Amino acid sequence: MGGTEVYVEALARELSKQGITNIIAAPSFNNQSYTYNQLSIRRFAISSEIKYLKEIYGEGDRLGVIEFGKILDQEQPDLIHFHAFTRGVSLRMVKLAKSRKIPVIFTYHTPTVSCQRGTLLQWGTQVCDGEIQLSKCTACTLQGLGVNRNIANIITYLPSIVSKTLTQINLSGGIWTALQMKELVNCRSQAFRSLMKEVDHIIAVCDWVKNILIINQVPSDKITVIRQGLCQEIREDLRQSVGNEQNKPLRLVFFGRIDPTKGIDILIEALMAEPKLNVTLDIYGISQSEFSSLYENNIEDLVQKDDRITLKNPVSSNMVVETMKEYDLLAVPSQWLETGPMVILEAFAAKVPVIGSNLGGIAELIKHDVNGLLVEANSIRSWTTVIGELCDNRNKLNTLKSGINPPPQMSLVADRMKLIYRTLIT
Repeated sequence: MGGTEVYVEALARELSKQGITNIIAAPSFNNQSYTYNQLSIRRFAISSEIKYLKEIYGEGDRLGVIEFGKILDQEQPDLIHFHAFTRGVSLRMVKLAKSRKIPVIFTYHTPTVSCQRGTLLQWGTQVCDGEIQLSKCTACTLQGLGVNRNIANIITYLPSIVSKTLTQINLSGGIWTALQMKELVNCRSQAFRSLMKEVDHIIAVCDWVKNILIINQVPSDKITVIRQGLCQEIREDLRQSVGNEQNKPLRLVFFGRIDPTKGIDILIEALMAEPKLNVTLDIYGISQSEFSSLYENNIEDLVQKDDRITLKNPVSSNMVVETMKEYDLLAVPSQWLETGPMVILEAFAAKVPVIGSNLGGIAELIKHDVNGLLVEANSIRSWTTVIGELCDNRNKLNTLKSGINPPPQMSLVADRMKLIYRTLIT
């Protein structure tokens, strides 16, 4: 499961403890009902084929909203809390709920909600202010798909009728998709703005999310910042990491998806740049898509060139903290704006400092030189330098450990969420 799925499961479990009945609904290619870890799950069918590109960028899958409506008929919910904005979990569903007078809350979990490129890094290198502007976002999206930046800018100046006509004809692939991108980005931005208007309240899981919503004209009183909470109870004996002697290798660890946005290649290349660094890196990586598998092959090739680096089998979410306490430092080299990530809270639960990219939610959780270190995200040299300094000065680790406070629990998130639910229902 990804971070959002882990969050939703943990939140549902905590809300159940507080007497709130939860049903988790999620898209699939067929309808199913089952119980997972004592939680009720309803899967609703969405179309297996995408006939028009606008189905991905616009209001959502038509079959999905029909099947979701059947779940609403059967369950008669008092409130719906959406945690995604995709073809399968869509604006159409929000409109259906509102037509039935059901209050709706939406949580913004990842940059893909408002950024068509999906990273909120303009041209892939600099943090974007997040304001949706059609030409700017179209060019940036095209460049992210491999189109030359100059050509991407030229495409945005084509008359809108060109893009709209090609979208209606439904030509796709290669140049045809590129020429339609302005209209597709326009569809997505309109859907996003409609979503923000339709929902009754929005949960931002970090400050930068709230800032981006406000810059896109979402009223601030419609937004509540509720940061993530730790998703599992931590035993007292797991709240202290194992110490490391000065002459032993600095033990780095990475937990997460093997995906370009997570930046594991940057971390590996930083170590390879200094072969004599007294350091080890264990990678507990998860591959979740075919695209990630291609990237994972590249990572495997890099790992084979450095015997200090080891690829490990993933561990279950309830074993992350226990595993992490065997290490000196968690590395979070993300190349996009995280809204957490949860793994930083898990590190703090194990009293393990974090070295992370100076971006988004990472920079909100890590206090530089207090409980961790912030590094220029895409600078291999910066990562090498900071890791080298820690290798030479192990006392710095003890200083960082002493600056770690216990992370908030998901029970606190559930408490605040319950108050918002009650306000909307009454």
